[in-house]
Amino acid sequence: MTTGELAKTHSGELIQSIRSSSWQSRIAVAITAILLVALLVQAVQDPALFFSQLVIGITNGAIIALIALGYTLVYGIIELINFAHGDNFMIGSFVGLTVLGGTFFGLGLFSPITQGSGAFLKIIGVVIAMIVAMVVCGLLNMGIERVAYKPLRNAPRLAVLITAIGMSFVLQNVGLVWKGPAQVPFPDLISNANLLPTGSVVFRWKDLLVIAVTVPLLIVLSYFIQRTKQGKAMRAVAQDKEAAAMVGINVNRTISITFLLAGILAGASGVMYGLFNGITVFNVGFQQGLFAFTAAVLGGIGNLTGAVVGGLLIGIIGSMADQYIGVEWTAIVIFAVLILVLVFRPQGLLGARSAVQGGGE
Repeated sequence: MTTGELAKTHSGELIQSIRSSSWQSRIAVAITAILLVALLVQAVQDPALFFSQLVIGITNGAIIALIALGYTLVYGIIELINFAHGDNFMIGSFVGLTVLGGTFFGLGLFSPITQGSGAFLKIIGVVIAMIVAMVVCGLLNMGIERVAYKPLRNAPRLAVLITAIGMSFVLQNVGLVWKGPAQVPFPDLISNANLLPTGSVVFRWKDLLVIAVTVPLLIVLSYFIQRTKQGKAMRAVAQDKEAAAMVGINVNRTISITFLLAGILAGASGVMYGLFNGITVFNVGFQQGLFAFTAAVLGGIGNLTGAVVGGLLIGIIGSMADQYIGVEWTAIVIFAVLILVLVFRPQGLLGARSAVQGGGE
């Protein structure tokens, strides 16, 4: 078959699939096409601004994706929406800020790491702050599972859901007492300088930090779930808890480790959020947690890859809406996209397989 004949065959199949699709699918395709054309027009008119916004969207989306992974990991194992996860992210940002400030329980243990500190000291400070936040949030999340969720393992789902909402309020008020109601500035440790020589497209050191932290975490998480013994246990528990217990898998320990991993991701993303945006506040977990939950649902709740894809899409949609529509419309646009996706594809973009199985339909 020649190239021309092959192209005609594919075109015919595409036309046939469009003709046989439902009217809802045709509307979804039309809306998507209009949005893509509008973005393409903006990219042609001012490519530098467009790609700068794209970079911002990817970096914001990477942070959202890490939080979304925590939601989808827990859901994939025990089918629980852990609403306290977003506030655990807030606690992570507060822990990182406390470590960088050098003050614990009112005691100044060492000099705070500030913008004027040396480059080596800044790097060490950021690494230590991130490690401490990951450990604290991981243990906190595991403790929440043991105290609040484990006793309700066989209770009606509504009881567990209300408990998760209650834990969210508890953590939020802990943050309120800890740092107060006002926004708290993060030390400006990462340069805003543009790494690209052109200067028209902006890619800052802060953007590089987010990508440099997010990508290795995603690789390590994927390796852990797919290759390690404990990761295989997580996949078995996600498929069938009773069968997993019958073959000798410690279900309770596996669930605790899942919460530990989700907390670690929340801690890392909390510190990155503070360093990237320069501020944190006691209720930041609500907004970021809501966006992350939206990303998890958009990609397919319970799907590891879907959480990452959903997070990146939410970040890009948000940055484009900020620039081309208006900041006050950003949340409306994000949730409008979510509603459209769920109307036309209720299981999300990548289906609804278990998070620890990693794939779509």
